[in-house]
Amino acid sequence: ERSRSRDKDKKKSKKREREPKETVADKRIDPKTDEKEEEKPKILESDLIPALREDVSFLAQKYNEEKRVEKDTAKEENKELNELRRRRPEVLGRSGGVYVPPHKLAQLQQEILESNQGGGVDHQKLMWELLRKSINGIINKVNITNIQYVLVELLNENILRGKGLLARAIIKAQMASPNFTHVYAALICVINTKLPEIANLIIRRVILQFQRAYKRNNKIVCMATTRMIGHLINQQVLSDFLGLQLLTLLLEKPTEDSVEIACDFMVECGQMLSELTPAGSNAIFERFKAILHEGEIDRKVQYSIEKLFAIRKTKFKDHPGVIPELDLVEEGDKITHNISLDDEINGEEMLNIFKFDPFYEKTEEEWNAIKHEILGEENILQLKTVRKPNEQQEEEEEEEEENKIEDFTERDLVNLRRTIYLVIMNSLDFEECAHKLLKMRLGEGHEDEVCNMLLECCMHERTYLTFYGLLAQRFAQLSEVYKIHFMNAFVEKYTTIHRYPTSELRNIARMFAHLLFTEAIEWRVLQVITLTQERTTSSSRIFIKILFQELAEHMGLEKLNKRLQEPEMAEFIKGLFPKDHPKNTRFSINYFTSIGLGALTEDARNYLEKLSQVLLAQAQGGEQEEEEESSSDSDSDDESSSEEEDDNEEEQKKEDSRRRGNRERERGREREKEREREREKARRRDSSSSSSRGRPSKRENERSDRRRGDDHDRRRRKRSHDRKRSPSRSASKSESRSSSKDRRRRRH
Repeated sequence: ERSRSRDKDKKKSKKREREPKETVADKRIDPKTDEKEEEKPKILESDLIPALREDVSFLAQKYNEEKRVEKDTAKEENKELNELRRRRPEVLGRSGGVYVPPHKLAQLQQEILESNQGGGVDHQKLMWELLRKSINGIINKVNITNIQYVLVELLNENILRGKGLLARAIIKAQMASPNFTHVYAALICVINTKLPEIANLIIRRVILQFQRAYKRNNKIVCMATTRMIGHLINQQVLSDFLGLQLLTLLLEKPTEDSVEIACDFMVECGQMLSELTPAGSNAIFERFKAILHEGEIDRKVQYSIEKLFAIRKTKFKDHPGVIPELDLVEEGDKITHNISLDDEINGEEMLNIFKFDPFYEKTEEEWNAIKHEILGEENILQLKTVRKPNEQQEEEEEEEEENKIEDFTERDLVNLRRTIYLVIMNSLDFEECAHKLLKMRLGEGHEDEVCNMLLECCMHERTYLTFYGLLAQRFAQLSEVYKIHFMNAFVEKYTTIHRYPTSELRNIARMFAHLLFTEAIEWRVLQVITLTQERTTSSSRIFIKILFQELAEHMGLEKLNKRLQEPEMAEFIKGLFPKDHPKNTRFSINYFTSIGLGALTEDARNYLEKLSQVLLAQAQGGEQEEEEESSSDSDSDDESSSEEEDDNEEEQKKEDSRRRGNRERERGREREKEREREREKARRRDSSSSSSRGRPSKRENERSDRRRGDDHDRRRRKRSHDRKRSPSRSASKSESRSSSKDRRRRRH
């Protein structure tokens, strides 16, 4: 350490020796010497000898006096500036300023604008800062949907003065979010048609940024800048020559990063390059193929090249050059810039810094004229109108109301139905289930869903459970709302009864029968039913049958008949026992007698008998009156009455024959069903017997083997007996066999 310190001291001494010694002229500029000289008495020119005026000390004294005067003036100016800063803090710069509350800041800015209208530096600096902030805000909010409105808002600002700010804002925003590169490229394309100087500046800065990043091996910046260049080629702001030049640069000495960047660039602008320069794009793809066949690069990069070839095979279908939403400029209005990577490019970075403009007002007037020519009066007036805060709030509220999301999937309803189902299934008895549902308050505002879920759960059971009937009874007796919903459900289910299978029909009918005989719902729901041949189907007849059989089972037939014969029920059972036509009355009587509830049709039978008697009495009264008037008329009346009686008899005979035919058909169907059942049973027996036969036991196998052995022994004995009895025959057979063998040998 001591030796090191000595070496350092030696080096310092050598440096001091090398440095030139201070002269008198150097001492003149030193402020310390100025202070010492101030203490000395001043020497006037008249006191000095004229020959000594040319001396060095005299010249140094004069030079120091001039410097003193300059310093005094500078101090006075600094004092004035400090006083101004005390009165108004520096609010224009981004750094070095003092925090000022927003209201004071707005007040100070207003004072600057009023005091210096165009001529002052403060005013121009303030306008520069406002321009920078507005450009940054506009660029940051641009996207595919609002690009047209953002363009109008951007062209309203003086982008000709702040073109450096605009270029910096676009490049910075593109670097921050490369996925929006196609949007920024479309924005540059529109600006290029109106102000190509700004687009040229942006292109130059992008190329410079790529060159710097390429030299520094900064992959992220290279990827972002190449993507920007690719989308500018797609918008035909840049020539395709630059794209081919960039690809050749990247693929000249291929590395993993350079090939990956080239693949990404080709994916972005491959469609446009293949349209503009098919030969160049084919050459680039051949180079990619050669790199792939060499196999010197990483497997990941090889996959990216294969992916690029797959995209090319689909003709860049999933990666179009320009999407329809961003195709904002017509082909005739596009301006293409021819810039090469080998050119000397100047980024004009000084345009980012504020510079005082002595002709500020004149340039502003020129920009207003250009803006008026580009936008027109309508867009300018729309942008100049200042909205009131209340109106803005109202508009925001209206937009929120318009943008409210309506859930057509009914997720809340599905969740409610699920919870009701789980509560029903997890309950032991109906009282526990009703208590849980009421405690959870699941049915408030959704009572109809509770009723529907009860019915659906009951329907999907294999057999009817009294649990559902008791639960529905409890809810219907608790509240009038549930009662009304169950009555509406009865009407709805009956009208759509043809959609359900027989098992579900049975469960629904038994549940509604429970609600009817417990008086949980009113009997007026029965007026929905009209029991005629035309107005009923097979499923509705089954429903009515099970409903009334269940009512008769629980109430008793006599009690049910009394309940139906009450005067209040007359209006509700008009459809069950129709009296509009004898045919319908007979149909209802036959229906109830067929299901074993003929006792309910006594009133209808009496009505039908009275109707027939009335018809006969009318016919007889007409005959007597006609006989008194004239014999000829009486004869004709007798004939007519006899004809009517014959017609009635014929109708009765036809109806009786129809009934007999229907009964016979039903019996025949039942017989056929029984026969089919018997056949199925016989088939099952046969299959079981065949399966048992197909697997013989060991005893049976032994018996069969014994039989075969006995048969073989019998045949052998028989042959030997025959040979003994007829030796000539056996000799002839042996001769024929030997002759046949000789023939075969000869042929062979």
